[in-house]
Amino acid sequence: MTDTAKKSSGLREFLIRTLADPVLLYTVLLIMSIMYHYRSSLAFAYGALAYVAGWFVFRVFDFVCKHHIIGFFACVILYVTGFSAALRCMDIGAENYPITWSLWFFTPQDSLKYNKWYTLAIFILFLFFMLSVVYYFTRVQYRIFMNFLIFIIPFTIYGKEYEKMPIGYIIALAVGYVLMMAAFRQLRESEKEILVNKGEAWKSVAVFAMLFAMLSTLFPKPVVHEDRTILESLINADAFTDRLNQMLDVFRDTSTGEQFRGKQSNIIHYVVEADMPMRLKTATFSNYSFERDEWKTSDIDTYYRTFTEPTFDIDFNGEVADAVLFAAAKDSGFAAKYGLTSYAGKKLEYPEKKKAAITARYGVVNGADTVPVPQGATALTDTNFNGKIVLSRAGTVFTTDTKYYIDDSFSFNYIPSGALENKENKALVQLLADREDYAAMLSDAYDVLDVWRPDEETAHYLAVLNVNDEFYDSYTENLLDYGSDKDIYDLAQTITEGCDTEYDKAKEIEWYFVTNGFKYDLDYQKAQGENVHDFLFRTKTGVCVEYATAMVMLSRAAGIPARYCEGYLMQNEIAGAKEPSYSVSANDGHAFPELYIKGYGWMTFEPTMSNLSNTDAQKEKKSTTTDMLKKAGFVMLAIATAMLLLLVVMPYLTHKLFIFINRRREPDKAVAAIMHRLCRLYGIPATNTAGEASELIAAESGADISAAEELFSKMSYGGIPMTEADRDRAMADYITAYDALKESRKKKRKLKKAPQGGN
Repeated sequence: MTDTAKKSSGLREFLIRTLADPVLLYTVLLIMSIMYHYRSSLAFAYGALAYVAGWFVFRVFDFVCKHHIIGFFACVILYVTGFSAALRCMDIGAENYPITWSLWFFTPQDSLKYNKWYTLAIFILFLFFMLSVVYYFTRVQYRIFMNFLIFIIPFTIYGKEYEKMPIGYIIALAVGYVLMMAAFRQLRESEKEILVNKGEAWKSVAVFAMLFAMLSTLFPKPVVHEDRTILESLINADAFTDRLNQMLDVFRDTSTGEQFRGKQSNIIHYVVEADMPMRLKTATFSNYSFERDEWKTSDIDTYYRTFTEPTFDIDFNGEVADAVLFAAAKDSGFAAKYGLTSYAGKKLEYPEKKKAAITARYGVVNGADTVPVPQGATALTDTNFNGKIVLSRAGTVFTTDTKYYIDDSFSFNYIPSGALENKENKALVQLLADREDYAAMLSDAYDVLDVWRPDEETAHYLAVLNVNDEFYDSYTENLLDYGSDKDIYDLAQTITEGCDTEYDKAKEIEWYFVTNGFKYDLDYQKAQGENVHDFLFRTKTGVCVEYATAMVMLSRAAGIPARYCEGYLMQNEIAGAKEPSYSVSANDGHAFPELYIKGYGWMTFEPTMSNLSNTDAQKEKKSTTTDMLKKAGFVMLAIATAMLLLLVVMPYLTHKLFIFINRRREPDKAVAAIMHRLCRLYGIPATNTAGEASELIAAESGADISAAEELFSKMSYGGIPMTEADRDRAMADYITAYDALKESRKKKRKLKKAPQGGN
């Protein structure tokens, strides 16, 4: 063999050995499972990058093992380069991003807007860390415990945010871990220990790994239904997470709604005694940025009133018609001016007023500022909280001098939704809404009721008119901005065409998301620059924040003041409670729109609710890890059973197939094939002659293949052509040798199982 051929062969062997390195492949799998958490759509891209970079880094490590001094400096240069690249990515990512990389790293990703440079930095850091520790604890100093700690790192990253790792990664990591243990422990050769038949050993390891993965998925741990929130709070990981979220969210003046994507903490924040599910409001935002795809507060959201008493009326939800018609009954001149004489003194028919008692629980161990307000709230009626409570002009309630903590409670009166489903109510409301001088009518009604020492009813309606009259100009000035987006305007006009009332328009917009191909998807991650326009006209995929934002924009384009709200969707009823009660956690976080319906006041809508079927599908899709593992287990059981059966019957099938094919071959080719197959079956190298092979076969099983050996030698060395009769003689020797080998192996297995005698 020439030197060039030797070099080419050596290079080929080197590339095959290093590119198929199990340590490298296992490390790439670890990196991919981690990066799936940070950006699932790029997990394979990160895996490819990790494979290329890992191959290069491992060559540096190999160099270090052989050349310690020079290798040390090479390793230092490598680490400095990697760390510098990570720092540079952090610096670029920090530009125009509201938080630092360290806070981004510790904060749940579902609460944040995707940052590709921060994600690349975490990839570089994890890559160098994983490559270093996996290489060291396998190729340098094998340590099974350290390998186990490395194995569970991806699981801890998912676990800290209550996220489920995809089943495929779980199974692949488990099997990879078992194979790594086998490769660097059980199958490791040394000067003192040499594995005689490594191929047979690897078959056993492969079967074991398959059974391990199958059993671990088929028989997973049982589902635990007990409430463990107290214990989890004591561990305080969730408290830390909640604290980080508070650093981002409490009194924040912007929101991207990222906290509503994916699974958050299931630690209970509140327990609510109420007769029905409802939305709870904690914040409102008035100004939307198309460029940044985020909401920002205005004075409408932040301006607040303080009260001398800890309880107060909430005059923002409905009752505008009642107040105006009450003023018409008080002043006939006012009634005549606005054509309300025949309606003076009338009131809307409302659903029965209800109570909701909200008690802070484990999720607010670090305190909270905003109080969840039920939809349609009319009053804060009771509280055991001793701090100052205020009411914003947007109807939110919060504390200003101190926070509230566990067991602090707040009771509200609220009117369930549905008042404008009543035709008479809707007609009265529209009567007022049709007034071109609507704002002047509110102002005049307020003047009618603004008397010295008003009675309780007059004072109540005076307060209703006050907040509507005082802020209505602000509503029309700030809450009708839809970015002058022509596409949104045209769509709003199309949706609301033929509607007679603002309420009808709002319901049509709400219903629009049901029948036009919109998809609720907790896993969907928005691309950079994607905004409400993309959601409405291109992707049609998102979560509650996209639906709420879209309805706000369409409503504004239709001429209805609207704002974006955040809070909770209270829907998880507590089984066995004495009174109807619901638990509320971060998982119930929700965004929804509020619209100002002229003649009525503020009303909440639920565009996301129209996708209950999609939501249910999501819940089905995001079933427990135990359920998914169980399903995967059955699939693996079927595959493993088929493979094991194939392993058992494959020798017999190939034997029969060989006989079938060989009896139809030309005699010369058939005789040659018989000798080659017998050598493979008996493990005889191709360097042996036919005579040597015949002797080895006889020694192994006692079979006599002298006829086949003689025919093969005549054909190969004497050039004598074979006949069909010769082929049949050789075939007879093959069958004899095959049966003898089976019998020989059976006897050896029996001898191994037999008890060994002693002296």
